[in-house]
Amino acid sequence: MKPWIKNLYITCVYALLYFPILILVLYSFNQAQYSLQWQGFSTHWYHELFQDSELWLAFTHSFVLGTSASFIASVAGLIICIHLFLHHHQSNRALQSTLLMLIILPDLVLGIALLIFFNLTSIPLGFFSLLIAHITFCLPFAIVAINSRIHNLDINLYYSALDLGATRTRAITHVLLPLLWPAVMSAFLLGFTLSFDDVIISYFVAGPGFNILPLTIYSLVRKGVTPELNALCSITFLMSMLLVVAAHRLSRKTSS
Repeated sequence: MKPWIKNLYITCVYALLYFPILILVLYSFNQAQYSLQWQGFSTHWYHELFQDSELWLAFTHSFVLGTSASFIASVAGLIICIHLFLHHHQSNRALQSTLLMLIILPDLVLGIALLIFFNLTSIPLGFFSLLIAHITFCLPFAIVAINSRIHNLDINLYYSALDLGATRTRAITHVLLPLLWPAVMSAFLLGFTLSFDDVIISYFVAGPGFNILPLTIYSLVRKGVTPELNALCSITFLMSMLLVVAAHRLSRKTSS
C-alpha cells in the first residue's frame, strides 16, 4: 500500500470518529436556543452551565464516585498483580482469565447481573451500589495496566531485597512500588475515565437519591439537545481526553 493511500485512509477514519464531536463543540457556542439553528457565536451557554446547580451536583457525585471506584480498583489490582507476580500457581491463569472476561462482557449483561445481585442481597440502590458496580468493571482494566508493567520487572530484585535483610512488606513498598507507580497512576486515570463516562451499567444500579452526570445528560437528551448540553458534553469530553492522554503518557513512561 502506498504511503499517501495509507495516510488518507487513517485521516478518513479519524475524521469519521471525531467530526461529530467537533460539531458538538462548535454548536456549544451557538447563540440560538436550539442547536440546529446557528445564529452566531456566543459563550452564553457556558455561563448558563456554570450557574446550573443541579448539573454541578451531578458532576460532584460523578467525580466522587469515579475517584473512589478507580482508587479502590487500582489498589485491588495492584495487590492482585503483586500476588500473581510473586506466586506462580497453576490457578493464576484461570484467575486472570476470569477477571479479563469482564472486559469483553457486554455492559448490558453486567448491568442486569449486578441489579439482580443487589436485589437478592437487599443492597439499596444508590452510591454504594454504584461504587460496587464501577469497581467491578474498572478492576480488569487496572489489572491489565499494572500487569503489563510488573511482568517486565526482574523478580530477583525482590528476592535480593529479602537476602539483604528486608521484610516482605519493605521489599514490596521500597522496591516494587517505586517501579510500579506509573502503571498504578495510569490504571487510576483510566478507571476514573471509564467510571465518569459510564451510562449503561449505572442506569441499572443507580438509585433515585443519587444522580450522576452521565444519567443526567441522558435524561436531558431525551427532552432535546440544547447548546447548554453541548457545552456540558464539550467540557466532559475535554476532561476525558486529558485523562486518557495522561494515562497514555504514564503507560509509555512505564514501558520505557
